[in-house]
Amino acid sequence: MYEIIDYKKDNFYITTDFEKIDIDVICSLLEQSYWANSRKRDIIIKSLENSLCFSLFHKDRQIGLTRVITDYATFAYLCDVIIDKEYRHKRLGVWFLECVFKHPNLQNLRRWCLATKDAHEFYKKFGFKNLSNPKSFMEIFNG
Repeated sequence: MYEIIDYKKDNFYITTDFEKIDIDVICSLLEQSYWANSRKRDIIIKSLENSLCFSLFHKDRQIGLTRVITDYATFAYLCDVIIDKEYRHKRLGVWFLECVFKHPNLQNLRRWCLATKDAHEFYKKFGFKNLSNPKSFMEIFNG
């Protein structure tokens, strides 16, 4: 099991407390994304239950989510990174991911992966780069 961690900055806070996730807000945010706009509510809930979730709040309103799928030992997949449109371009995304990477249960992992269509430059700030050997990666995609 993972530690519940909270981070605070001005009127914003991030928590890994699963009980604080506002499922309605998360479903609405993901509905606006290109990668999860057709994901059904029951699938969203199941994905949240089986991930380490970081929730971003402004005061008491949830405005973002980052989900990490991990074994806590060797691998993590960063996904569903999303912030409400009205809060974007305020450097919250940078702070959000800095907090994710600081989480004590995510230290010393051998590999982090993610998939993005359009945010490569943003993720490069955190050390992500194109696959060094893409021929070694395979997938089954049922999308």
